[in-house]
Amino acid sequence: MASMGESHRRISEYLNYFSDAVLSQDGPTLSRLISLSSSSAAHLSLADALNSFQDSSTRLIKQSDKHSQFGEITLPLFRSLQNYRLNNLVEAYNAFEKAANAFVQEFRNWDSAWALEALYAACYEVRVLAERADRELASNGKSPEKLKAAGSFLMKVFGVLAGKGTKRVGALYVTCQLFKIYFKLGTVHLCRSIIRSIETARIFDFEEFPKRDKVTYMYYTGRLEVFNENFPAADQKLSYALTHCNPQSAANIRMILKYLIPVKLSIGILPNDSLLQKYNLIEYRDVMQALKRGDLRLLRHALQEHEDPFLRSGVYLVLEKLELQVYQRLLKKIYIIQKQRDPAKAHQIKLEIIIKALKWLGVDMDVDEAVNSCILAG
Repeated sequence: MASMGESHRRISEYLNYFSDAVLSQDGPTLSRLISLSSSSAAHLSLADALNSFQDSSTRLIKQSDKHSQFGEITLPLFRSLQNYRLNNLVEAYNAFEKAANAFVQEFRNWDSAWALEALYAACYEVRVLAERADRELASNGKSPEKLKAAGSFLMKVFGVLAGKGTKRVGALYVTCQLFKIYFKLGTVHLCRSIIRSIETARIFDFEEFPKRDKVTYMYYTGRLEVFNENFPAADQKLSYALTHCNPQSAANIRMILKYLIPVKLSIGILPNDSLLQKYNLIEYRDVMQALKRGDLRLLRHALQEHEDPFLRSGVYLVLEKLELQVYQRLLKKIYIIQKQRDPAKAHQIKLEIIIKALKWLGVDMDVDEAVNSCILAG
């Protein structure tokens, strides 16, 4: 445990760094100072100092004009850090949200966008702390409610950024944090109004947003189009995300491909096997082979074998609807074989041949089912 003098020094040092960062408009430093969940050595030692001598921080803030002007931010920030260190995550979230609200009020009054990076850090921390707080609430048999509260806070931040001036370029980052919350909560319908604001409001020019945020935005809106089965729009958005994604970010590329591959398959484009291998997406290999061969049994086997990951990703129903394409491929193969044997009757495919082919593939289907499948397959 640090001595009282050492604790006093650590707290004073942090307060000086914080005040100096604001007064000198040093956004990166301010961002690091409020990134609690990074669990940096400096934050951990500060938390220990605060927990050892809890009255020191309040006294140090109040007795200095330099520090007291930011007391509404730093006091709850300290409480959040103390609770975070003690693994009291609900209290850590509550205190951090209070600090973040005070920070947003200051940010609103600053003329330039110098503190955008710090605002991003505050928004990220609010979301991450809310997720952890909700896990704590759920483990104690209580209703998880903090992530929903974090969404309300971020909507307030979006409103601050949705005006004129240089601050508006931060709106897309906040939008992406909101998407992450809405997808986590299963309330994706809430994305619609914010998408309308980004895509139709005259105050925003999509190309002026940072590349990182545009990629994330296109990834999430592409996923929404997959759920809506609007595959051309999904293809356009997810392809944009893939093309502009950092080529070194293999994990992000894999996340995009998890949705882009089903979309490509749905519009009749098959990926290279090497792509599946490179990004460890081999669960799509049998689906792709089933489409190539017209093998309904293989498609159903692949869906059954990888049912859990496909359901978690939300692409199971999309892949299930590929049966129609498999039927079409099967009929085409039967047509080619029949054309070789009897060119004059190539267009007349007997139903019993189709049923025999399906039985050979291990698919039991009566005559009525076969007729319906053939009609659907065209």
